[in-house]
Amino acid sequence: MADQSIPEARNPETTRRASDGPGPLDSGGTTAPEGISRRRLLGTAGATGLVLGAAGAAAGYAAAPSSAATPLTSLGSERAMFHGKHQPGITTPMQARGHLVAFDLAAGAGRKEAAALLRRWSDTARRLMAGEPAGTRDTDVARDAGPSSLTLTFGFGHSFFGRTGLEKQRPVALDPLPDFSSDHLDKNRSNGDLWVQIGADDALVAFHALRAIQQEAGSAARIRWQMNGFNRSPGTTAHPMTARNLMGQVDGTRNPKPADADFDQRIFVPEAPGSGKGGPAWMANGSYAVVRRIRMLLDDWEKLSLKAQEDVIGRRKSDGAPLSGGSDATETTEMDLEKTDGSGKLVVPINAHARITRPDQNGGAAMVRRPFSYHDGFDADGVPDAGLLFICWQADPLRGFVPVQRKLDRGDALSQFIRHEASGLFAVPGGASEGEYVGQRLLEG
Repeated sequence: MADQSIPEARNPETTRRASDGPGPLDSGGTTAPEGISRRRLLGTAGATGLVLGAAGAAAGYAAAPSSAATPLTSLGSERAMFHGKHQPGITTPMQARGHLVAFDLAAGAGRKEAAALLRRWSDTARRLMAGEPAGTRDTDVARDAGPSSLTLTFGFGHSFFGRTGLEKQRPVALDPLPDFSSDHLDKNRSNGDLWVQIGADDALVAFHALRAIQQEAGSAARIRWQMNGFNRSPGTTAHPMTARNLMGQVDGTRNPKPADADFDQRIFVPEAPGSGKGGPAWMANGSYAVVRRIRMLLDDWEKLSLKAQEDVIGRRKSDGAPLSGGSDATETTEMDLEKTDGSGKLVVPINAHARITRPDQNGGAAMVRRPFSYHDGFDADGVPDAGLLFICWQADPLRGFVPVQRKLDRGDALSQFIRHEASGLFAVPGGASEGEYVGQRLLEG
């Protein structure tokens, strides 16, 4: 788990209220036109709750809703956009609930069937993210809810290109990840032809999307594996802050931020065709997702003293400040890797996780981490099956994830308390324009 994690603050560039822009109410603000569902009316009627901006400050309030509709809370009314330069779910603020699911194309299914499937999935995603029913077979699970920051993100695995006869379009960056010494991978829960990431701030909205995607797969694809995750719900803390993981640690502080001058070149494939970075033209504005199911050995971890836990990470557990910072340090205080204590020992141990994962210790390697925690029960001895659904985004995994993980393999103090149990690498194309489906430039190019 690299020392980088996207903050929970709401980002107005990627998430907006359903009341922003045209809604179902007519110009008089009284009635909804025919054909607009009750769910969409609720999902776009507006709210009076607080919206948090990227910096964590109050950005303002929505206008008071019409008395003709019951307003949703701010949590339910927030909406992410399906169409755009990049797919949603990459820079979208972390959501409270998540589902990851991989599919394999059915025997005999090829490029034609894949194109039809992505067209169906894209249409379903557009509807659900707008707070509308999925279609004629909608299950009504999310009937009373708004968009709830729902996002659906689609990607292609290495095997997809052979199944569809598109081997020449497979990016070099999608070559299989190397083996790592910490791997204990279950092949049945790894990789896949197609990958879908679902996130939302409401559990029913997230499940509704998962079920809709599975139904729309029809006979074209079958589920290979599926995982469920969660994060802290927005509004739980007094102010937006970096998330904590199941070890109780503030999980990541040095995540690249969209405001950084070099953010796009680190995270997204450039638009220029033939640039040699990240892949072919169809991947322009896309990114690569590394997905790892990382089990935390919590029984062993929780036996450590607070000081021992902090030495493993290199940061204070209470607030995420570096151990080198002193009493007035904060989470964003720069870490002093050379600082020693009175006995001459490094204050931040040489094998501390935060030291090893720093970009400046890895040739500038950087990635956006956007994980979910998971808990899948207990085994017969009461040992929790819990940990992190690690998801990281980068323009090229060979320059992002791989060098950092190789260094972690060689001496990370955290490695004895975690186990990598599943893995996947997926090419996630750029966002779909109006009237386009995700992956169209690959499948119809």
